[in-house]
Amino acid sequence: MEQLSAQVPGSTPALLQWVQTQLAAGHSPAALQHSLVTAGWAAPIAQAATDLLLRPMAAPPNASVEMPDLCLQDGCNALDAGDRHVQVLLSMQRPRLVLLDQLLSPEECAQLIAEARPAMARSRTVAKEPGGEEINPDRTSDGMFFQRGQTPTVRALEARIAHLLQWPVERGEGLQVLNYRPGAQYKPHHDYFNPQDPGSAPVLRRGGQRVATLVIYLNAVSAGGCTYFPESQLHIHPRPGQAVFFRYPRPEAQSLTLHAGDPVLQGEKWIATKWLREQAFA
Repeated sequence: MEQLSAQVPGSTPALLQWVQTQLAAGHSPAALQHSLVTAGWAAPIAQAATDLLLRPMAAPPNASVEMPDLCLQDGCNALDAGDRHVQVLLSMQRPRLVLLDQLLSPEECAQLIAEARPAMARSRTVAKEPGGEEINPDRTSDGMFFQRGQTPTVRALEARIAHLLQWPVERGEGLQVLNYRPGAQYKPHHDYFNPQDPGSAPVLRRGGQRVATLVIYLNAVSAGGCTYFPESQLHIHPRPGQAVFFRYPRPEAQSLTLHAGDPVLQGEKWIATKWLREQAFA
């Protein structure tokens, strides 16, 4: 940190070490800058310190590393998804995030909900210690997983995603459908598996690390239920058939993909989530 602190006049190695630790723990740059200013550091120093430690993640991944992505060259506003064209509504580079429209038809949204409804149960997360899954108080939705290709609707969507992202169906987990009733939410979290958690080892053996997420909205929510990216201060309001794609080339907080499912305030929310892996998922 001695050499790095020289790049931020007025900082100290201890300051940069603290910022690095807090970023690794998942705290947003904006929150860290606020804390530093409150503690007496000048705002330019606080911003320069967080920017410096985020810089390694801002660089693109090594060219030899494959990553799923959308082809947005030439300012295209519509993308080929094989059996249809999908509209681009919003795109960001840092984090790499794209909001899409018309990924699913209204009929397909309704069909997915109908097929998933009988199998819904309280959502779980991967346990931090070896031993499978656990109920997490931060996640209060109900959910279920389809096997890849389990129904014609699932097969059509998986083929569409594979074509759109140029990522083989085999390198994706089974589609998960989630239902959030009033008050249900998923507090800020990352989708990658923390390599430091002993419980991650078994899931990483099944296809490597998660590298990207596609959240697909299946219904309109009367109030609340946004997908929220606190580091970008971005709220995405659910609209049926739309989807948000984001990727994280390394399993680190500096990917800026910390996100949450805001509490549903009125009505209910249905989404489908597709997680993409480095390798074939079994």
